[in-house]
Amino acid sequence: MDRVLEYLSHHPWLTTATAVVAALIVVYEMRARSESLLSVSPQELIRLMNQGALLLDLRTVEEFALGHLSGARQMSGPEILKAADSLKKYKEKTVVVYDGTGTLGPAAVRQLIEQGFTQAVTLRGGLAAWRADNLPLTRA
Repeated sequence: MDRVLEYLSHHPWLTTATAVVAALIVVYEMRARSESLLSVSPQELIRLMNQGALLLDLRTVEEFALGHLSGARQMSGPEILKAADSLKKYKEKTVVVYDGTGTLGPAAVRQLIEQGFTQAVTLRGGLAAWRADNLPLTRA
């Protein structure tokens, strides 16, 4: 134990850097776990769709027209910021947001939760994960 204390006192920069890296790892892991709680797999999404979940597609209108999940609504980023007004009746229901790759979904879910949506989740991996499982898309 004395040698550890001696090492720490002789190498303060290395000790500080190690502590900072350890803290960053803990924060990253906690954030990843919290986001995984707010996301669903394509198979879980099918179950939610059968239970009447609202689906919000965050992609552009052009991408939406090329293929989207059955029953989905196209909604842009600025519209998500005002979703509390336009989607009042869904605040207590399941709302699933998705984009092309799953990168925008978690941020949209956080916005919806801040607006009072209690059951907002994202499709893990986005539409790419849906397509990877060879699941069907609807064209407008």
